[in-house]
Amino acid sequence: MQDCHIHIERGDYTFAWIGRFVDTALSRGMDEIWLLEHCYRFREFVPMYDDVCVRSPYIDAWFHRKAGVLSLADYLRLIDEVRAADFPLRIRFGLEVCYFHEQEDFVRHQTQGMGLDFLVGSVHFIDGFAFDHFVQLWDGVDVDHKYRRYFEMSIALAESGLFDGIAHPDSIKLFGHKASFSLLEAYDRLAGALAAQGMYAEQSSGIKRRTGAALGMDPELLAVMKRYGVTIRTASDAHYPEEVGLGVRQLYKMLG
Repeated sequence: MQDCHIHIERGDYTFAWIGRFVDTALSRGMDEIWLLEHCYRFREFVPMYDDVCVRSPYIDAWFHRKAGVLSLADYLRLIDEVRAADFPLRIRFGLEVCYFHEQEDFVRHQTQGMGLDFLVGSVHFIDGFAFDHFVQLWDGVDVDHKYRRYFEMSIALAESGLFDGIAHPDSIKLFGHKASFSLLEAYDRLAGALAAQGMYAEQSSGIKRRTGAALGMDPELLAVMKRYGVTIRTASDAHYPEEVGLGVRQLYKMLG
């Protein structure tokens, strides 16, 4: 089994830290893990967020507390060291990159030739709205408008050709808000774009763990992904070693 979305941000870049993720993965029957970092943690990606920070004082304050604390050179050095070592399962390394249409060229230039195993794109900010930070931010928000923009951005992400996969493709549901209209057209366009680009979609347990939302993708979205032949990869979206592989066995069963 595979866990394709595991953040290593809570510890130092050491073999001991990586080993904790490996040990948990093995205990839960994983034979492959994909480790990554959020791109905003690296100084090199900080300029990419200027526009969204200007749109929202909340995002600006959050970003400048969290961002730019690492160097890509240190991450790439860790990757080289782990690749040269002997771990008892396959380890792949990548980045989770926030998608902004106007920053496509920046991302393309920044990631070219990095030698990563994968790039996964994600939508975390809808214009100036940090929809997945906490539920109170949704007070007074036009839910239908945010759903339309979320899937417009997700489709553009898939069409950009920048990424190997899309992370948690319907995470906008995490606090229980629902669109008043059918999402089947958006699902169809997203799955079609992913298939055309040869991208995978995550079937993730992270949203359920955070908020108690349903496990994995909406069943209708998963069905459309399957109909288009999109590769589905199971993911925990772990942020701590003890979260690796959580829910992955159930996610596999849901894939039929």
